[in-house]
Amino acid sequence: MALYTEESLDNLRSKIDLVELLSAHIQLKRAGASYKALCPFHEEKTPSFVLQTGDDHYHCFGCGAHGDAIAFLMNHLKMNFVEAVESLADRFGVTLEKTEQEGKKRGLDRNRLKEALELACNFYHTLLLHTEEGHQALQYLYQRGLDLDFIRTFRLGFAPTIRNAFLTLAKGEGISEEILIGAGLTTEKGRDFFSERITFPITDPFGNVIGFSARKLKEETFGGKYINTSETPLFKKSHILFGLSYSRQRIAKERKAIIVEGQMDALRLIYAGCNLTVAAQGTAFGEGHVKLLSDLGVNQVFLAMDGDSAGKSAASKIGNLFQKKGLEVSILLLPKGSDPDSFVKKHGIEPFLRLMQSPTDHLTFLVQLASSGIDLKNPAQKNEMLRKLTDQIRSWEEPVMIHESLRKIAQLTAVPESVVGVGASPQPHFIRRMGIAGMQIVDPDRILETDLLRWLLLRKDERLFTITKLNVAPDLFRNPLCKRIFSKLIKEEGPRDLIALGSTLEKEDEQNLLSEIVQKKVNPDRAEEGLVEVIHRLLIRKWMEEREAIKTKIQSGSCSEEEVLKLAKAFDEIKKNQPTVVLP
Repeated sequence: MALYTEESLDNLRSKIDLVELLSAHIQLKRAGASYKALCPFHEEKTPSFVLQTGDDHYHCFGCGAHGDAIAFLMNHLKMNFVEAVESLADRFGVTLEKTEQEGKKRGLDRNRLKEALELACNFYHTLLLHTEEGHQALQYLYQRGLDLDFIRTFRLGFAPTIRNAFLTLAKGEGISEEILIGAGLTTEKGRDFFSERITFPITDPFGNVIGFSARKLKEETFGGKYINTSETPLFKKSHILFGLSYSRQRIAKERKAIIVEGQMDALRLIYAGCNLTVAAQGTAFGEGHVKLLSDLGVNQVFLAMDGDSAGKSAASKIGNLFQKKGLEVSILLLPKGSDPDSFVKKHGIEPFLRLMQSPTDHLTFLVQLASSGIDLKNPAQKNEMLRKLTDQIRSWEEPVMIHESLRKIAQLTAVPESVVGVGASPQPHFIRRMGIAGMQIVDPDRILETDLLRWLLLRKDERLFTITKLNVAPDLFRNPLCKRIFSKLIKEEGPRDLIALGSTLEKEDEQNLLSEIVQKKVNPDRAEEGLVEVIHRLLIRKWMEEREAIKTKIQSGSCSEEEVLKLAKAFDEIKKNQPTVVLP
């Protein structure tokens, strides 16, 4: 089932200006009838990233990166398909109309929710800057060391005391109560959700406002010190990282991130130039947050928690989540009583950057934390500490990291490696975990089949499509996911682009495979040669399977002489007729 109507997708295609899009992310220089740039997908000194004027594809002659606007956003900014399409629609002013079935399935109109939230953000920001009540909040922010440029950059605001001020405004703008409730801006009882509070807009990774965190200005204001937007279709706390919209591009490029506890910590560091910083939003840091960063290619995280016991405990728990998935974890130890906000406000950003240059590794931190308050000369206490540490490490998923971490624990605690289990047979639960999640098994069938999909999707070419239809049927595929996507592609009358195909992919595994495909490299000058080579390998694979099946049956000893003769004849016939690719 398609996500969007074909008419709205056609409208989007016609409006996309690839030069404008790429210019927002890389420095394009005109060179005759083409544009050149340093490739954003690999390190180089001489531009090899080329876009021909009027073309809807780019190509890098250095690394082979190739694709259209969708592929660029999915590769460069690590968006999924839906995010890429909606980002392009926003940029080029296209309204995406959902199919009737999709609209019913998704419920509230997400675009209307975003409009309501954007209106609220502008409303609160204006009140902060231009009303007497807002100026009281402004003075508080100044006292916290925030200047006007900071406040404008992050669009901080103030929700007024006047009852239902925003509700009245929104109704006047034609926004229904259903949308306002769905966006978390008003309550079921018809009241503004935020009142007498400083507001911090929460944005998705692309800068769209999806909710708010709000701090009370006066102690007598009802509720906790901070309140957050409730769960909505847009606002899912377990999948939101505060600050990611400001840090996403650099995080994806440098493959590292700074994790802090609070929003002010994140804003302070981002404003000071550390736009690698994110914070969890109103909930404990969880596996959903780890996945968000892992999907951006992050392989190292710096944990800058508060310098108290609670901060150290948080660093231990969050660090364990990342190490469990095989990422490198470094700890930035702040003085007791400090947090990143107060530390940078007092000392400036340079001392913080120096901490990043010489951090404490996570294992050393864990040993220091576990050994504080116990007597390491007491065998029972030391044994209990080591048991807890080794159990934690064995819960991780990467076997090499487990092995090397156990060795380091032995070194840090001055015990023989055998004591912590280095070289010993793992426990059964560890074996299962390692076999399922820790080891990345290479699937040659999936690699081969995604190669075929790559040529069809990244080179929208009628001839390539025809060659494929002449030679390849869905039953040639072994990987069920690749087979499913190929079946959707091949049933059409002609080649499809990423926009058309992606709009029909509803399942997460399909979207993930599409992301995998667009990251593959292609050489457009050998597109037909490359496709024919892949098809030939698919046909040979099938041919060899048929031969092996006959051979196995003959060798099984279960066939009569007559059956063996027939099978042998069939084997020779197949052997003589090695498949070739039919060309139109």
